[in-house]
Amino acid sequence: MRFGVHLPQSGRAASAESIAACARQAEELGFSDVWVSDHVAVPQGAPYPPAFLFEPILSLTWAAAATSTVGLGTSVLLVPLRHPVPLAKQLATLDLFSGGRVIMGAGSGWLAGEFAALGVSMSGRHALTDEYIDVMRECWTARPVSVNGPTVSFQDMVMLPLPGRSIPVWVGGTGAKAVRRAIEKGDGWHGIGPLPDVAALASSIRSARPETAFTLSSRVEWDGLRTDHDEIRKGLDGYADAGFDHLVISPGQPDLASWQRSVETLATLCGLN
Repeated sequence: MRFGVHLPQSGRAASAESIAACARQAEELGFSDVWVSDHVAVPQGAPYPPAFLFEPILSLTWAAAATSTVGLGTSVLLVPLRHPVPLAKQLATLDLFSGGRVIMGAGSGWLAGEFAALGVSMSGRHALTDEYIDVMRECWTARPVSVNGPTVSFQDMVMLPLPGRSIPVWVGGTGAKAVRRAIEKGDGWHGIGPLPDVAALASSIRSARPETAFTLSSRVEWDGLRTDHDEIRKGLDGYADAGFDHLVISPGQPDLASWQRSVETLATLCGLN
């Protein structure tokens, strides 16, 4: 199993210094990749998600500049909230700058107020996510690129430089539409939730996508200083038994020093050092 770790992108631990330092630490400790989340705007007073959250692509670009080999993932990018053509350009640029390290975790979103603030139809988000993933794949591989979709349509446009590969898309979410999207359009699935729930979904997805190149990933809220270590060890065995290839571990500490101590402990528990 491969392991990624979420960067301190939100809350009191978040800063340019901590994102760069924790990305370097993750690379040095042997984590496969580092991850960030995505929300643009949050209703006043909402208990979740955090309103203080650095922009994900810029955060990964900052992390990429501080590292040389660790992967760079989004858990998950809210696809319908961004036009796919400039988003494809941004991710292609980051992939080229980083030497082919980007993993696009892609989700359809869930926060109604956020969609309203950006003028995007909440009810149409699943159709937009499907369409936008297709548009981005075309932008990453075709020269010239032509698209004839329900909301995005153009002919014989050139978007250079191409990333030189189709950036892997791991579809996030546990609903029926997300699972269908992962099976039909994904290079992997990125789930979140209690182990029994995601294990059952992983089994059905693996039946439909048995190829070894298709990654089964899940995000887990473990902290090396707060979460019981036996609970983590039991969880590691459970995810392995369920056939997962990859975990994104999300610690939560209020300052850089504590965050890094937590990650050091997590690396040991995962057998990375």
